[in-house]
Amino acid sequence: MSGSLLLSSAMIAVLVIALPLIFHLTRYLGTKSDNVRKNEPYEGGVRLTHKDSSDTFQVKFFLVGIIFLIFDVEVLFMFPWALNLRELGLFGLMEMVVFVGLLIGGLIYVYRSGVLRWT
Repeated sequence: MSGSLLLSSAMIAVLVIALPLIFHLTRYLGTKSDNVRKNEPYEGGVRLTHKDSSDTFQVKFFLVGIIFLIFDVEVLFMFPWALNLRELGLFGLMEMVVFVGLLIGGLIYVYRSGVLRWT
């Protein structure tokens, strides 16, 4: 067996044994809380966590999450551009100006449509 295969096998074996052991030990060695209020789940400001399944959930939470993901992924496109800006030259700069313009246009549209208002 090669050295790297032996090392990786040993690391996997240690992880398979050590991780469950550590998780099991923390259950017995850690402090326990009998406080009912502390053990209650917190749902981002929602008072009642045990609601009827027919109750409606406000869509604005999902919309803000989706908008965040869209803008977050689009920011990821800016990192490779920033690294290659010298090689791309003026054409690459103009492409990014158009891209950022579209992002700002989308943000203005979202803001004017009232998705970001919490009232």
